[in-house]
Amino acid sequence: MHMKKIQRVLIANRGEIALRAIRTIQEMGKEAVAIYSTADKDAHYLDVADAKICIGKEKSSESYLNIPAIISAAELFEADAIFPGYGFLSENQHFVEICKHHNIEFIGPSSEVMVLMSDKSKAKDVMKQAGVPVIMGSDGALKDLDEARQVASEIGYPVIIKAAAGGGGRGMRVVMSEDQLTNSYLAAESEALSAFGDGTIYMEKFINKPKHIEVQILADKHGNVVHIGERDCSAQRRQQKLIEESPAVVLSPQVREKLLQTAVQAAKFIGYVGAGTFEFLLDSNHQDFYFMEMNTRLQVEHTVSEMVSGLDLIEWMIRIAEGEKLPSQEEITFKGHSIECRITAEDPKTFLPCPGKITQWIAPGGSHVRLDSHAYCNYTVPMHYDSMIGKLVVWGRTRQEAIIRMRRALKEFKINGIKTTIPFHIAMMENQDFKQSRIYTKYLEEEFCK
Repeated sequence: MHMKKIQRVLIANRGEIALRAIRTIQEMGKEAVAIYSTADKDAHYLDVADAKICIGKEKSSESYLNIPAIISAAELFEADAIFPGYGFLSENQHFVEICKHHNIEFIGPSSEVMVLMSDKSKAKDVMKQAGVPVIMGSDGALKDLDEARQVASEIGYPVIIKAAAGGGGRGMRVVMSEDQLTNSYLAAESEALSAFGDGTIYMEKFINKPKHIEVQILADKHGNVVHIGERDCSAQRRQQKLIEESPAVVLSPQVREKLLQTAVQAAKFIGYVGAGTFEFLLDSNHQDFYFMEMNTRLQVEHTVSEMVSGLDLIEWMIRIAEGEKLPSQEEITFKGHSIECRITAEDPKTFLPCPGKITQWIAPGGSHVRLDSHAYCNYTVPMHYDSMIGKLVVWGRTRQEAIIRMRRALKEFKINGIKTTIPFHIAMMENQDFKQSRIYTKYLEEEFCK
C-alpha cells in the first residue's frame, strides 16, 4: 500500500476542537485551513490557521453542515484531507463518500463502517456476531405473560419491562424476582395502554446503577488495532457527559483486560480504520459489561486518554490516513490518572445555556494542567452552537492527586460576564461519592441535582 503524504488539512469544524486540530497539524509540519460561519468571524484561532475561509451564515445548516461549501473550500485551497472533529459532519456517511469522490482523504473510517454502527439495532447484531456482550432482552415485543416469564428466566432477574411506545419512565417496571412478574407485567401493560394508546411492551436485563465505561481504539489500514485504555464517563446529566477520566479505577485488572480486548476484537471484526470508541455499560457488580454503541469519530474526552498515554490522537488519525502502521500494543504505556471537566456557558444550577460576552477570563495553569479552549476575554459565546467553551484537563500520579489538582485549577479559573458550570465542577470535586468513584449514569438526576 502506498503512503499518501498529506500536506494541507481542512478542518470541518469550529471552536475548541478546531484550535486543537490546528495545533497538531502545524506541529506535524502541515498546513491547517480553517472554515468559519459569520457567527464565528472573530474567533482567534482563525488567525492562527494557515488559511481561513467563510463558508456561510450563522445557522449550522448554512455553514458547518453545508457540504457543497465545505468541499468547494477544500478544492479552492487544494486540501489533501478533511478533519471532521466531532458533531456536525463527523458521522455523516454521505460526506465521507463525497470526499472520496473528490479525491480528498476523509480522516476517519469508511462510510460502510459508519452505516453499520449508526443503526443501534444493527450495531447490536453485528457486535453479537463479534462475540461482544450486549444487553439481553426479548426479541421485540412480548406476546403475553407466558413469554415474559420465559424470557425473564433465560436472561435472569432483575429485568426491566418497558413500553415500546414509551418515554419519560411511563410503562416501565423493574422486576427483581419471579413472584413480582405478573403484577408488574399487567401494571406496565395497562399504564402503557392508557398513556400511549399502545400496550406493546418488551423486556431487557435491568442493569442497576451502571457506570458508563468506554474504550478508545486506533486502527490502521493494515488491519492492526490497538487500544488507548478506557475512560469512565459516568458523570452525566440527561445523557450528556460532564466529567470524564482515565483509567476507570473500579475495574479489576482481569475485567479491564477483558474489556479492552473485547473492543480490539470488535474493531477488527468490522474492519475499522481510524480513531473510534466502544461504549459499554458496566453493571454495579463491576464485573459484567454490555455494549451500548460505537462512536465512529474522535470524542470530546479524547484528551484524558492522551494525558495517560502520552500520545496525540489527532496526530495518529492523520498518520493512519497517510497509510502509516500503528505501534504495537506493548509500545503504548499508561501512567497516572487524568480527569477532564467540560466547562460550558450554562447556568450551573439549571444547565440552561448562557450565551453572551465574556468580560473576564483568567485561565488556570501550573504543572500537568491543560486547557483546550477557543474562548478569551471579550469573546462573545454565540447562541447558535453547542455551549461548550472549554475543557479543563489535569493529570496526577494517582486519582486522588488528579482530583486535588482539578479542584485547585477550577478555583483558579475566572470567567465573568456569563454563567459557567465551574461552580458545579468544584462541588463535584468535593463530593464524597465522586471521590469514592460511586458515580453512576443517573447519579446527578437522582442524588445530586435534586
